[in-house]
Amino acid sequence: MSGQLAWALLPVIVVVLGFALRQHPARVVLAAAVAAGIVAGMHWREWLETLGQSFLNVRYLLVIVLALPVIAQVEAHGLRDLARRLIAGWKGARPGRLLIGYLAVRQGSAALGLTSLGGHAPMVRPLVAPMAEAATERDSPTPLTDAQREDARAMSAATDNVGLFFGEDLFLAFGAVLLMQAFFAERGIQMSPLHIALWGIPTAVCAFAIHAGRLWWRDRRWQVP
Repeated sequence: MSGQLAWALLPVIVVVLGFALRQHPARVVLAAAVAAGIVAGMHWREWLETLGQSFLNVRYLLVIVLALPVIAQVEAHGLRDLARRLIAGWKGARPGRLLIGYLAVRQGSAALGLTSLGGHAPMVRPLVAPMAEAATERDSPTPLTDAQREDARAMSAATDNVGLFFGEDLFLAFGAVLLMQAFFAERGIQMSPLHIALWGIPTAVCAFAIHAGRLWWRDRRWQVP
């Protein structure tokens, strides 16, 4: 690797090292942005202007912040407890079965373009994770440890990620599908968004099968003897 190429990859190296050292994501991203500015030879004032302009261009992403007070209020009034009670009274409920069902709904709705029907803040934290914890408690012969509770929450979040990531690629108007179509068109390869989405189906099916298998194995591992 030439010195010039290594210098150009400095922001990427900062990101890899930051996450490898388990640093906070915000600090890693900020350090990578500073590294990118240094590599580009930007003056600190120009760097701040670019950072501010980029923030203004995508400020609509902060709309999710407006939902947080509403979620906090419904949690304070017992939504998480209600979710736990519903699962505790459901005979045969197991965390793996519950999460496989959520995975199917999440991936199917994302394939139809309904990517907002779920998510960590509005769905996983107040509903899915408490249900998975309650179902895990039903399976465990002893009180859950903190590690087991964290495992149930992490698996709930991972299920949401898998369903969304591999489901949204099947939606024709999804930005990534259109980006791939434009990328191939610039290089003389004509592909329709429908063609790209259809080729995403085998990957989506494999992702669903693999993650559902992990959840099924988790049920068997924690099943009460």
